[in-house]
Amino acid sequence: MSTETQQATLPQRPRTTSGKGTSFGRALGAEVRKFTTVPSSLILLLTTLVVMVGIGALAAWGIGSVTEMAGSDPEAAAAMGDQATLADTIAPSGIMLAQLIVGSLAVLVMSSEFTTGMARATFAAVPKRFPVVLAKATLVAVIAFVVTVVSTLVSAVVIMPILSNYSLDQDFASDVFQRNLWFGAAYVAVVALIGMALGGLLRNSAGAIVTLVGLIFVLPMVLSFFANDFITDAKRFLPDAAYANLIAATPPDGGLEHWQAGLTLGLWAVIPLLVTVFVIQRRDV
Repeated sequence: MSTETQQATLPQRPRTTSGKGTSFGRALGAEVRKFTTVPSSLILLLTTLVVMVGIGALAAWGIGSVTEMAGSDPEAAAAMGDQATLADTIAPSGIMLAQLIVGSLAVLVMSSEFTTGMARATFAAVPKRFPVVLAKATLVAVIAFVVTVVSTLVSAVVIMPILSNYSLDQDFASDVFQRNLWFGAAYVAVVALIGMALGGLLRNSAGAIVTLVGLIFVLPMVLSFFANDFITDAKRFLPDAAYANLIAATPPDGGLEHWQAGLTLGLWAVIPLLVTVFVIQRRDV
């Protein structure tokens, strides 16, 4: 019997692959590689850092100038409140603009999958789709949180000589600084998750970014023109209002308690994400 005949009659063992399946870890690794290989993503993160440092420096100069002028006016100085506490809030003053940059980046993380057609390959490799969405959400939240913390700390270091020039000092260990640092980073992470969810629901980058801007910036201003009690009460549950309550030492009259504000922001992060998972699992790519 020839060697070829012997090999043909031997039972063939099933072929095995060296892959480990479409686990969350592998999906997360793929998302990290996709994110870090796109130059625009890194540029936007660097822009966030520059914007926060720049706005912090301008705010330090402006507040320092006003404080110096108010030194000869006791009434003006009293109206400014505790100057030491005020100095501790300057470093994260660029968050209001940084959230737009990070939120737009989060939109692109999801919407680019559909605009470029990459979603077909991604969801073919991970048919259940949930690990992909969870990996993207984890990546977006971590990046948003870390870049905000780093940008705030760099801003704080940069503005130190500006504040000292006006005899103002910021205390890194103060309760005010710590609340603004950590709650500010958590708030930007929530905005990023909302942006990512909008990118998955709308599948259009421009439309999702406009919707995010409308929710974060436009809607609160529009609602402020209405004196209706229901609308006034509903405004408390918008993301920016919940964030303002979190960083305040004591909640304002009629505002949410700290735990209520934290729960509200948590729901803003989780509910859009769950809706996105539901839609993506049932909608054709």
